[in-house]
Amino acid sequence: MSETKISNLPQPYWNPLVAGILLGMVLLTTFVITGHGLGATGFTTRLTAWLGMNLAPVATSANDYLGGMVEDGKPLNAWITWQVAGVAIGALISAYFAHRIQFQMDGRKFLGGSKRPITALMGGVLAGFGARIAAGCTSGLGLSGAAVLSLAGFTFLCTFFAVGLLANRFIKEEK
Repeated sequence: MSETKISNLPQPYWNPLVAGILLGMVLLTTFVITGHGLGATGFTTRLTAWLGMNLAPVATSANDYLGGMVEDGKPLNAWITWQVAGVAIGALISAYFAHRIQFQMDGRKFLGGSKRPITALMGGVLAGFGARIAAGCTSGLGLSGAAVLSLAGFTFLCTFFAVGLLANRFIKEEK
C-alpha cells in the first residue's frame, strides 16, 4: 500500500486568467441574483453608522450622511455586510487549505520596521476616504461600474492605474 503524503508547502496561486474569468462569472451571477454588483466600502460606512448609533445616537441620527442608515435601527442588516463577512471567511478558509496563512509585514524596506504599520494604516484610511468620495471602491466602482459600462467606473479605473504608476515612479525601493 502506498501512503499519500500531505504537503505543508503552500499551494500555487491560481492562473490569473482562470481567476479573472471566475471573478467575472461571480460578478454576473451577483448582478442576476441581487440586482447589484460587488463592493465593500459601503460596509465600513454602515459599521460607522452602527457604532455611532450605539455611542452617540442623537448625533448619528441627525447626521445627513449616516442618519438614513440608522432609521430602521439595524444598519448592519444589509447585503454588503454579509458579502464582506463572506469574503473574509472565504479568504481565511482558502488560505488555510492552501497552507498560506502567515503573519508578516509586507512592504518596501524604507517603509518597513516601525513605520510600516503607520504608513499602511494611513494609506488604508486615505483609500477608504477616497472610495467614499468617489461613491465606490475598487470592486464597487471599478469592477462593477466597468461591468455595466459606467463612465464613472472607467474614469476611476484609468485614474487608479495612472496614480499607481505615478506613485511607483516616486517611491523607489532602496537597494
